[in-house]
Amino acid sequence: MIDKIKDYIGEAQSFSTENKEELEAFRIKFLGKKGVLNDFFAEFKNVPNDQKKEFGQVINALKNAAEEKVKSIVETLESKEETKGVFGDLTRAAEPVIVGSRHPISIVKNQIIDIFANIGFNVSEGPEIEDDWHNFTALNLPEYHPARDMQDTFFIQTNPDVLLRTHTSSVQVRYMENNKPPIRTISPGRVFRNEAISSRSHCIFHQVEGLYIDKDVSFADLKQTLLYFTKEMFGKSKIRLRPSYFPFTEPSAEIDIYWGLKTETDYRITKGTGWLEIGGCGMVDPNVLKNCDINPDEYNGFAFGMGVERIAMLLYQIGDIRMFYENDVRFLEQFKSNI
Repeated sequence: MIDKIKDYIGEAQSFSTENKEELEAFRIKFLGKKGVLNDFFAEFKNVPNDQKKEFGQVINALKNAAEEKVKSIVETLESKEETKGVFGDLTRAAEPVIVGSRHPISIVKNQIIDIFANIGFNVSEGPEIEDDWHNFTALNLPEYHPARDMQDTFFIQTNPDVLLRTHTSSVQVRYMENNKPPIRTISPGRVFRNEAISSRSHCIFHQVEGLYIDKDVSFADLKQTLLYFTKEMFGKSKIRLRPSYFPFTEPSAEIDIYWGLKTETDYRITKGTGWLEIGGCGMVDPNVLKNCDINPDEYNGFAFGMGVERIAMLLYQIGDIRMFYENDVRFLEQFKSNI
């Protein structure tokens, strides 16, 4: 009898199948109510006392072998079914793909670049960590010039000649040093100023500055360039240039567009005037041209600059500049349609 049970153990251990029906038949044969195990347990009472211990051990070995075999084959079959379910059905619906979006600052910056590219402006870039010459001195701001106080600068503590650029005009200086007129370029980029953070200002922001150097450039050329930009960017055809002061341009002006007074928001952002400042501009100072080895007697030009955040806040009616830097997904997802 013990030898017969051992034969069944060998049969159970060697059993293999990939068919559920065959596995079920195996389970019934060994573990079912009328299976061989029940028969052997029923025979246990007839076994001589001196053989009962060995008989019981062999029966338990058969039971364990059968149960382990069933469990092993079930796991194998389920694993194959899962793999087939995931990779085998090519008609299944695809998993939803979350579509990302560009940051509103990037959207507006790219729009500005495209507008000026249409009238021949290329894009120039430069380092965010600058030296005093390119950020100040070459731009007609020598050491101890009082106008330096207009820009609260982040200086590198270990080297007072190194700083975080306060405007992208430093890129224009580098471009003029390495390129001869005619020059027509815009310089988009991030700038830094040591200012208090509030809903209307930040210590980090973005600018796009433009430069045009050639022979016989006039202030009228500057005005027409800015008028073209405001029409393309805002759909506004009315601008004004208010006299102002910038060390690197002379004459200088602030750029205002007529936003209108159609809504309550228009009254709020224009303070009831209908006019809104978007940037500064002017004719390049001859000293700046000299500092960049360009002959001011032969060439002249104009420059302008505007804040990207300010324009984005206008276009999308965003009331707090800090929202651009908080990485709030709920805010950024609103710009998916603009990618």
